[in-house]
Amino acid sequence: MLRKIYAIVMLVCGLFILASCSTSAGGSEAPEDFPSKSITYSLPFDPGGQSDVEARRQQPYLEEYLGEKIVIQYKPGGGGSVGWSELTNKDPDGYFFSGINIPHIILQPLANDDTGYKTEDIVPVAIFQATPIGIAVSKDSDINSLEDLVNKAKESPGTVTVSGSGTYTGHHIAFLQFQDIADIKMQYVPFDGASPSVQAFLGGNTEVLLGNSSDLLKYKDDMKILAIGSEKTFKPLSDVPTFKELGYDMTAGIDRGVAVPPGTNPEVIEILEKAFLKILDEPGVQDKMYEEGFEPKTMGHKESLEYIETKTEQYSRIIENVQ
Repeated sequence: MLRKIYAIVMLVCGLFILASCSTSAGGSEAPEDFPSKSITYSLPFDPGGQSDVEARRQQPYLEEYLGEKIVIQYKPGGGGSVGWSELTNKDPDGYFFSGINIPHIILQPLANDDTGYKTEDIVPVAIFQATPIGIAVSKDSDINSLEDLVNKAKESPGTVTVSGSGTYTGHHIAFLQFQDIADIKMQYVPFDGASPSVQAFLGGNTEVLLGNSSDLLKYKDDMKILAIGSEKTFKPLSDVPTFKELGYDMTAGIDRGVAVPPGTNPEVIEILEKAFLKILDEPGVQDKMYEEGFEPKTMGHKESLEYIETKTEQYSRIIENVQ
């Protein structure tokens, strides 16, 4: 009997030691110990972009809340895919998270099987900011409303030119979505980035612009903004109607957040989620975002997962219709 009890005790101790060794060797750290060292905040784009601006704004708050140093690194390449591929292959210990952009993390795998990552392997912590995409024409255009644009496109299918940033991006999907809902055909002209597309439009190279809210706000006196892709009235451009208000059931924009590798401890995710969302309650943070032409968002882990799933289904249908 004593031998049997001794054997059971030794077995339990052995399992405990094995579990302890497994935790210390990698994987999810016990939540009560997290964090206990510096954390890497990886950005899949070059320095100076909006992802970088937001990360730098968040950095001191995160260090205050979490009590550890936040080290920002840059991993540009492939429109973000290089950084997101690194993210999905990192140890899920909570000490590495990456900025994410939607729809990029959805559209890239849908359009290309060789991105190095899958959308479902990206585990969102929070979505904290959006850049609504709006549609505009030049100041001296004879188009004065979204309905005018739709009518012109119907009268001359395929002749109205629209500038935007890249292919299978937020701008491109907004173009495809609007065409589908309005039942029109226009010509999309992709540029290598938002800034070049705006400059091409301002230079008269295209008739229409699909632009980020920050750019629309900056150049609002040089154009007529017909609609904005926010869910509700966009505070910095309060006189611009949304697509929905004009009868077109769509939103358009680029959402920004952070994600951790698959397998990260749910309680660690919760700690990070609370830290990121808490920043938005700090005095002046949301006001500053609006001043810069951005829309604050407060979507936690679960809500972000559901949002990405919904957007994936929506974008899949749109892409199927054009292929």
